[in-house]
Amino acid sequence: MLMVHVHFHVKEEHIEAFREATLENARNSIKEPGVARFDALQQQDDPSRFVLVEVYRTAEDQQKHRETAHFATWRAAVMDMLAEPYTFVKYDGLFPAESVWLGDGQDQA
Repeated sequence: MLMVHVHFHVKEEHIEAFREATLENARNSIKEPGVARFDALQQQDDPSRFVLVEVYRTAEDQQKHRETAHFATWRAAVMDMLAEPYTFVKYDGLFPAESVWLGDGQDQA
């Protein structure tokens, strides 16, 4: 499992457009076989800040995601909307167990 948190600071005049483009990308991303979860979050006290929480079955699945048409469309649409370059951090999951992320829900340890 590969988990990635991607942080965005969006120019105020582009908040709604970024939100809509990101939701469309998320709706398509979650359909990919290698994507276990794809959350799009908007910060409550600063609506210009967003986080994507992406969970991939393998590191290769993240690369496959970055090669999709919907990712290319999203990237082209939003890069000029950013107030600063986005940042990301990759994580290995500790809890819950990988089986929970993959859907059998049997192993919580």
